[in-house]
Amino acid sequence: MTDIVLDINNLVVALGKQPGASRIIDDVSLRVAERETLCLVGESGSGKSVTSLTVMGLLQKGSLIPTGGSVKLVGEELLTASDRRLRQLRATRMAMIFQEPMTALNPVVPVGRQIDEVLRVHTDLDARARRRKILAMMEHVRLPDVERIFASYPHRLSGGQRQRIMIAMALVLEPKLLIADEPTTALDVTTQKQILTLIRDLQRDHGTAVLFITHDMGVVAEIADRVAVMRHGRLVESGPLDGILRNPLMEYTRNLLASVPSLVPRAPRQETNEPVVLEANELCKIYRERSFFGKAREVPAAKNVTLTLRKGRTLGIVGESGSGKSTVARCIVRLIDPTSGGVRLVGREISELSRRLLQPHRKKIQIIFQDPYRSLNPRVTIGESIAEGPINYGMPRKEALSKARELLELVHLPVDAISRYPHQFSGGQRQRIAIARALALDPEVLVADEAVSALDVSVQAQVLDLLDEIQKRLGIGLLFITHDLRVAAQICDDVVVMQHGRVVEQGPAAEVLTHPKEAYTRALLDAAPGRGWDFANFRPVAEAAE
Repeated sequence: MTDIVLDINNLVVALGKQPGASRIIDDVSLRVAERETLCLVGESGSGKSVTSLTVMGLLQKGSLIPTGGSVKLVGEELLTASDRRLRQLRATRMAMIFQEPMTALNPVVPVGRQIDEVLRVHTDLDARARRRKILAMMEHVRLPDVERIFASYPHRLSGGQRQRIMIAMALVLEPKLLIADEPTTALDVTTQKQILTLIRDLQRDHGTAVLFITHDMGVVAEIADRVAVMRHGRLVESGPLDGILRNPLMEYTRNLLASVPSLVPRAPRQETNEPVVLEANELCKIYRERSFFGKAREVPAAKNVTLTLRKGRTLGIVGESGSGKSTVARCIVRLIDPTSGGVRLVGREISELSRRLLQPHRKKIQIIFQDPYRSLNPRVTIGESIAEGPINYGMPRKEALSKARELLELVHLPVDAISRYPHQFSGGQRQRIAIARALALDPEVLVADEAVSALDVSVQAQVLDLLDEIQKRLGIGLLFITHDLRVAAQICDDVVVMQHGRVVEQGPAAEVLTHPKEAYTRALLDAAPGRGWDFANFRPVAEAAE
């Protein structure tokens, strides 16, 4: 019988020690065996991450407290272990990969030294032996030019490379248990596929047990041996992967699966003769880096990008990280200045306007960012945040707050939310607030830069439906930047595919995503996780085609 690495029995985590305290985790039992991957899925707030932090002994002291049950790692009880013992176990017998490596890595220390710290604390190896071991592990996780990367700071690496550094740090001492908390959420499909393959290969080579936390059912279909579904701190359903995907017993699980966007594009909307609201013509953005020796190096982030967006239509820009999607969006919104080329907004050329002359045109184009928590001021109420734009353009404060209430209703939030602060809302609710704020100036064009990539599938579906509803009611042109081809298939009328700053293919979404002409587009589609499953109908795509 395969050895059990992680054994959680009837775990209870409460908000404080007082009798009757709210239970964040309520009677959860899980087991992960050697060489097995258990995927823990559920919406935001379901208790997935709290469960993993309990195992690692990283719960906030005095706030979240385990009040019942047992957590054993290879037979050793963790809930009663001392802080010193938990520090010894971290990295040596259990390790964790966090969702956002840029916040988990120290920005002022080279990544090689950060991995070296693990070895210095937990081994007796000398500096030369530690370096050899680190470089070997960096090669093992398929990082290129490991000597250069060893000496690099986190901001000099791509998102996928930073995540590989986190994996190397987690596995350098070959722990028995690896906890991966949403490690691929913010990665594009090709990098995501590489990371998932890497975790599988490392698991096979080292016999590691993997607890993989995710809200992406496509990822679950690619990597899981077994699946456990959580909701409101409770375990709803668990079983082998095939059983959960083919025959989910609980309504909540069925709804989660049904919320996964399909790779089959939605039925195309009828072409209209609505006016063009946004054009980019031969748009270029070149960054110039000057080295220590004074030599300048040009890095083209966008090269000769041309696109057109009509009123009431949705144009998607898709591609890998570093393809230039966000650069193009920021040039169009004039958050950064293009090096050359033109941007026409509702018939007016804005690419060369000074900041002062640009000001009247800014209200016509607004942007929704990926992380609403970072784009909303935590010290300002929701009402003040939404009303800020109209007030800056001369609207009386009372009228602006009244409009804020109307916009909250439009995005399906209660009117009393106007006096609350961003931290009092969930991620999906904060994104709705960001949408309301973007609509406050009655824009002609809305730019959504990875606006749903960090949301779980059910909330993602709600936000996509909301954007579609708003577009139909207000006739806004939507420029939608995403690395998720499933989302692009369900919301976009037309698609632009970018690679290395260039447009490699564009056309109607139904045509580009169904019959791609370019090898790069086909590679993107082939890398989409779970593309072999028809989640909404609980069967493989191959069976649906028969």
